[in-house]
Amino acid sequence: MTITTLLVANRGEIACRIFRTCRDLGVTTVAVYSDADADALHVREADLAVRLPGAAPADTYLRGDLVVAAARAAGADAVHPGYGFLSENAAFAAAVQDAGLVWVGPPVKAIELMGSKTRAKELMAGAGVPLLAPVDPATAGEDDLPLLLKAAAGGGGRGMRIVRELDALPVELLAAAAEAASAFGDGEVFAEPYVERGRHVEVQVMADAHDTVWALGTRDCSLQRRHQKVIEEAPAPGLDDALRTRLHEAAVAAARAVGYRGAGTVEFLVSADGRPYFLEMNTRLQVEHPVTEAVFGLDLVALQLRAAEGEPLPSPEPPQPSGHAVEARLYAEDPARDWQPQTGALLTLEVPEGPGLRLDTGYTGGDTIGVHYDPMIAKVIAHAPTRTEAVRLLARALERARIHGPVTNRELLVRSLRHPDFAAARLDTGFYDRHLADLTAPGTSPGDPATAALAATLAEAVRGPGAVHPTRPGGPAPARFGAWRNVPSQPQRKRYRSEPDGTEHEVAYRTPRTGVPEPYETPGPRVLTATPDHVTLEVDGVTRRFAITVHADRVHVDATDASYTFTALPRFTDPATHTAPGSLLAPMPGTVVRLAEGLAAGVTVEAGQPLIWLEAMKMEHRILAPASGTLTALHAAPGHQVEVGALLAVVQEDPAATTPVPVPVPEETA
Repeated sequence: MTITTLLVANRGEIACRIFRTCRDLGVTTVAVYSDADADALHVREADLAVRLPGAAPADTYLRGDLVVAAARAAGADAVHPGYGFLSENAAFAAAVQDAGLVWVGPPVKAIELMGSKTRAKELMAGAGVPLLAPVDPATAGEDDLPLLLKAAAGGGGRGMRIVRELDALPVELLAAAAEAASAFGDGEVFAEPYVERGRHVEVQVMADAHDTVWALGTRDCSLQRRHQKVIEEAPAPGLDDALRTRLHEAAVAAARAVGYRGAGTVEFLVSADGRPYFLEMNTRLQVEHPVTEAVFGLDLVALQLRAAEGEPLPSPEPPQPSGHAVEARLYAEDPARDWQPQTGALLTLEVPEGPGLRLDTGYTGGDTIGVHYDPMIAKVIAHAPTRTEAVRLLARALERARIHGPVTNRELLVRSLRHPDFAAARLDTGFYDRHLADLTAPGTSPGDPATAALAATLAEAVRGPGAVHPTRPGGPAPARFGAWRNVPSQPQRKRYRSEPDGTEHEVAYRTPRTGVPEPYETPGPRVLTATPDHVTLEVDGVTRRFAITVHADRVHVDATDASYTFTALPRFTDPATHTAPGSLLAPMPGTVVRLAEGLAAGVTVEAGQPLIWLEAMKMEHRILAPASGTLTALHAAPGHQVEVGALLAVVQEDPAATTPVPVPVPEETA
């Protein structure tokens, strides 16, 4: 059957990416959208769109019956699930086919067989695929540690725990099962040995209905935070030919064992001594598929559509790979604060274009990053003849990007790509456990925030009182800071706070009779040009250019080597902004999902005790007691929607207790 109209049962970046291929093939596209996504990019780019009433995923994108009804209403003849949501839901795949629609995915039976990690491992053992021996938690001993607990019915880190002490095993089992049940509707959890310093290596497979199975090389996805990938590359570096061959053969055997068709990924853990172990098979397209596309010169979505139509793959053997590709996931999150997701208006998103660069995104400047979905903004991919060239190209593209709005992990990505261990391909899943503190330390970026703050000040001084700034059409810009001075030659001062690290900068400047503002300190940077949105300085004999963009009290300064975000500070501190001691505030907008057992005003709590669980953007956060003492107020209840900064509870500290103050800790992400 030829596909003419395709509904994508997904949102954001992956929906936009699938639509791109559909346009190239002449296929009409249909989007589905929640109320929160009414003006999302994937809706704007689709030919047709169908509303799924509601905002939460459970009411919209996870409602298979609504998605099938939407496909019928729009006249679609096929459904592509993308990744996440219903992409590995066998019942949904069956419902699509029962409705007479083409399912752009593997057979239902293959999804069922690989849907349970425990059953999948049994099947792979029969196919000769190398495995880690399972461990029975009921009989686990000290010799079995460390253990990795995993949800049998899902992935993405939900229900996953590392256990290093036997006494902690019962508690972690209960917590993992509860999270797995909440995320996947199935609380089954299994245990296996945790491989220290292991690498996450996977093989992309593509199969048709004519007994052809391609193994499309390897990918390394070892750089992960909370068991979710951050940087991926193809081919996986540092593997010898024998290991690559073994991985390819195991992946093909896994696909044949379940009668696979379409695109899928077989994931392995490779130990430090080079032994591979099967982890799972993802029966869908992966987030990181662009690196394989770049290296093999393929469009995997086009091949998925071709396989779904019953056509054979173009040849018995895959094309030869060429070069190296690296992908970085740009997230709205703060790595320095336990990867806390961020929300708000994405004011600007501009990534350099050029040979070897690719941007996959579900956002444009002016869109809003909300609380309901994953905080990934975009994927930036670089392809070059060698790994060194691809890594350099990607790091520079990220460094030059203009990203204004919520805090992102952009700087972490740049530092990671340039870290000596990454450059030398010393990769394993503990990379961020070891290096995160150094990678997020303030003041270690290649640029100079003090000079950037000076550029921001000079641009504001030029702007003048009551001027209309280009980024503020129809509204007044901030008043020129020095507008009230009586003696033009005397210095004026401006204070800024760097975001997100909180470092404060004070800039002194003056405006002489020439009318061109200049730094007050001498000797110092020399002002070459200064306009409301561009400043050029000569710093130690080097000319540096800065682009300045103002949004409310935020000032974004983009230089050639780094980008900065500042909050303009008032001359005097407002004492009313201080929060009462012991207050537990919501670190982000979200939903209260549960409270500690027996939690109520008047109970005694211990420092570091989890009190409230808050869920936002597919991440669950524990709000911990800041000190040992008495809970004097409780304003949170399960189901409550809260805004950032909302008062959840108050703990009155016991003066006799002297314990450090912990911070909210996010759980694993989906």
